[in-house]
This record gives sequence, structure tokens and C-alpha cells, in this order.
Amino acid sequence: MTQITGFTTDSAKALPLHVMEREQFAVWRAQQSPALVAWLDAQHFNGSGGSVVLLPGEHGLAGAIVGVGDPGDAYAYAHAPFALPEGTVWQVEGALPANIETLLHLGWGLGSYRFARYRKPNRAPAQLLAAPSAEVRDVIAASLRVRDWVNTPTEDMGPQQLEDAARELAAAHGGQVDVITGDALLEQNFPAIHAVGRASHRAPRLIALRWGQPGQPHVALVGKGVCFDTGGLDIKPADGMRNMKKDMGGAAHALALAGLVMAQQLPVQLTLLIAAVENAIGPDAFRPGEVIATRKGLSIEIDNTDAEGRLVLCDALTYASEQNPEIVLDFATLTGAARIALGPDLPALFSNNDALAQQWLQAGETTRDPVWRMPLWRPYLRYLHSGIADLANAGSRMAGSVTAALYLERFIAEGQVWAHLDVYAWNDGERPGRPAGGEALALRSAWAMLKTRYA
Repeated sequence: MTQITGFTTDSAKALPLHVMEREQFAVWRAQQSPALVAWLDAQHFNGSGGSVVLLPGEHGLAGAIVGVGDPGDAYAYAHAPFALPEGTVWQVEGALPANIETLLHLGWGLGSYRFARYRKPNRAPAQLLAAPSAEVRDVIAASLRVRDWVNTPTEDMGPQQLEDAARELAAAHGGQVDVITGDALLEQNFPAIHAVGRASHRAPRLIALRWGQPGQPHVALVGKGVCFDTGGLDIKPADGMRNMKKDMGGAAHALALAGLVMAQQLPVQLTLLIAAVENAIGPDAFRPGEVIATRKGLSIEIDNTDAEGRLVLCDALTYASEQNPEIVLDFATLTGAARIALGPDLPALFSNNDALAQQWLQAGETTRDPVWRMPLWRPYLRYLHSGIADLANAGSRMAGSVTAALYLERFIAEGQVWAHLDVYAWNDGERPGRPAGGEALALRSAWAMLKTRYA
């Protein structure tokens, strides 16, 4: 399981840590000795967000100040664990409001992460003397699981390993996992999942995790688990394929959120569905121009084999809708078009229900873990027209994230409340608290939204 680092309960060597906004620092500075003021001024420290200054004492290090920008953002504190010296232990000086203390703990836990599966990190994070609440620890763990799973190369994170992760979480919380694998997908009517994954030496599968008591509100989570995407016969160029281990990022989000729901005992009946495949090239790879079947009975003409995520999702979404849940949420690293429109940090939210969408948007603002709603502009279904099948899986460079969402909507039952998140799941570069690589985006806001609806 993912390890949370950065916290300790050993106070023996704890040093005072001042956590301040810029305005608070100005007041504090005016009360200090001339020698300390001179020290601060010599370093041009003014308490700006994302800054840290060490305070001198007679015997060396006597304390530190962490500058905070937006105090309502957990990431405003996330720079501290690696900005402060390795091996040091810190105790917050003075009482913080409960909500700020929670955000400090959350940011510290997120900021202490380094991916360590294949090499030892250059250094350990500084330690905070704190005992985060169970919910904070569960949120941190869920976020770090996404990072770990997305960062892990496909050799060690294929369809089988996604199944193993689901089974591990289910076992920890009393859930049940059923898996339909390989040709059994055809026998049990999941032909689109099978078509995408059949060329790989790793069998495609549908992973179903169930938890909770009947009679409680039924929540279905669906994740795109394309463990590697070559693009298929419409092969990606090298730079486009380089990070395609992350194409299971949607499954990572859905699975981590399911783990959080179970750990926090949210009073819901939970169904998690992950369509896990590798989009490989081989003699049995599905081809451009082919027509494939789907669980819903719609025929799909393959315009582009690199639009495979929506193919595996459509069977899973059909199956989710068959179970009549109260809501269906799907997560997918689905389109480059969403990144062009909104960049890496803003997941694109599509929903057929204004109330659900507004709850998620509001949760994103509150948690500073945002989503941005995009339109299900149905006239653009014309871009998915096929001359020989019910629908094409692609067909235009226009409105790529919108047409992908419209495609998925065709597999949602009439009247079914649904939201789709097109998420990047990745940091392209290093930022304080956000190391380059896998990232959980809108996971915290999804959890806050579900709590608002069901807690």
C-alpha cells in the first residue's frame, strides 16, 4: 500500500514553525528584535506564498517561517516538507483554526510525496509533529495512490496489476471483486472492450468492485484503464507515446475514489467498473474502417484506433446504467483536445444534470481542486456520423473533447444522471508539492461532492 510520509509524533527535537500569510508576517516582524529583523531583511523575506525562511538561534537553527499564499488551498503549504532541512522536526507555533490545520496537514502529506518504487529519493521530507485526522489521511492516501499507479510503468501496471489493486482495496474494506477476462468478455457481451484489448498478450478485462448495503443510494464509478496506448494501428508518434503508461489515469482516479468512499464508510452502495486493456499492435489488432459491436447494441465504425478509450468506456457505461444507480461518474484520460482547451490543471467536466455539475463545481472551488464544465453540444454529434454504422468513434478535429463526451452519452440510459471527467492525471514539470509525473486531479473535489450528496 502507498506510504504516507512527513508526519511524526516524536516531539523530542521539534522546532517552532510559524505558518503565516504575508500580512500576518508584517505584524509579527514588527515585534521582533533588531537582529532578527536584520536577518530577515538580509534574505529579502516578506512572507510571500511558497516561501520559507530559517530562523537563527544561539545554538544553530531556532525555528522557521512558512509563507502562505491562499490559506484555503492545501497546496499553499505543500512546499514546506522539501523546503525545510532534511531530518528536522517541526511543531506549529500557536493555535491554527481547525480548517487551516486540516489544510496544513493535507498539504504537508501531499507535498512529502516522492515516487520511490525504482530508486531511493534524494532526501526525506522534513517532519511535522502532527496526527492528521482519519479523513485527511485517507484523502492523502487516495491522492498518492493515483500518483503511484500512474507513475508505474506498464510492465508493472498492466490489466492484471489493476485487478490486483482493486482486489487489495476491496479486501481491506470488505468489498467484493468480480472480473471478466479475455474471451469471456465476448461471451458476456462486452465486445468493445475485447476488441480494443485483444491484440495484447495481456488479456483485456472488466473489473467490477462492489461494496455497501442494498437500499443505500447507489453510486457507480467507471474508469478508463488503458494501461498503455500505442494508438493501435493508427500509431502515435514517439513523443505522443512516451507517457502513455498514464492512459490508465482515469481508472486510477476511480479506484482511488472508491477506496476513499470505503475507508470513510460513506453510506452508499458502491459499484466500481474498470475497463482494463492494453491498446497494442499485433496480428489481431482492430483496424480503421472496421465495424465493432457494443454492449448497448449500437454498431461503431472505427475511424481512428487511437480513439480507443471511449470504446472500452462505452461497454462499461452501458453496464453501469443497467444497474440503475442514482449517479454514474466516469473518469478518463480521454482527449488531448481537453488539454488544449483547458491546459493540464483543469479537468473538463461534462454532465447531463445541472445539479450534479454545480455540486462538483462548487466542491472544486471550496477545495481548490477545480473542474471546468464543458458543453454537451449535441449538434456536434454530426462529427461522429458513419455511413455504414450507427456511430463512428471519431471523425473530426473539431471539438474533440465535446465529441468524445457526446459519444459516451449515447451509452447512458435515458434519465440516468451522469458526469464525465476528462482528466490529464499528470504534471509535466516540477512545482512545489506537485512533483513531475502522475497526479490526482479533481479527486478531492469529487470526494467533497459525494460527501455533500450522501454524508
